[in-house]
Amino acid sequence: MSAPHDADSPAAGVPDTASATTSNRSGTVTVTATDRGQPSEVCIDQRELRYGSGRLAAAILEICHASAAEAKVRRREDLARAGVRADILDRLGLPTREELARSQRTDELDEPAPTSWMRPL
Repeated sequence: MSAPHDADSPAAGVPDTASATTSNRSGTVTVTATDRGQPSEVCIDQRELRYGSGRLAAAILEICHASAAEAKVRRREDLARAGVRADILDRLGLPTREELARSQRTDELDEPAPTSWMRPL
């Protein structure tokens, strides 16, 4: 539960959380998560079940992390529009859109290439 905002507070009218939805490259696992990393919806295509529970769990956690990162950026943008200063947003650990993009590029470079470009229909 959050404390009520004073009407003159910079964060007045801003929701307590933000959320975002992210999918894996093939679109077979989709997770909606809050800026605090809590998943609120998980959709799994039946084709993912053939890879086993360990791989599926790892994919869900990875996508949940990506959704939470996007939600944090959205939360920062909402608070900035409400007048919260950038230095405070930095101290809250809310990344900018540019910081998220840089992090995603780094993650993509570290990710191994797929063993096959073929996808089941």
